[in-house]
Amino acid sequence: MRTGTQFTGSLTGNQTNRWFTFNWPVGWHVTWYMMPTTPQSGAPQVDWDVFVERASATHCTYWITVKNLTATPVSFEGRYAVLN
Repeated sequence: MRTGTQFTGSLTGNQTNRWFTFNWPVGWHVTWYMMPTTPQSGAPQVDWDVFVERASATHCTYWITVKNLTATPVSFEGRYAVLN
């Protein structure tokens, strides 16, 4: 398994934004997760959805929508794991 951080981001209170990352081999099984880097206890800080575009016969693009679930600014890392 390979893991890493692909991007970082910041969102203001209750903001939603979309990022993309491209040129991923279609044969890889990639899972995405967001990790807040702004400490705040008591409730979830972010939610995310991942959409996939088949950009070519051999590569894909991941479109990642992240939502800040709090009323305060939050920063996060977009992390991935290649499972195969």
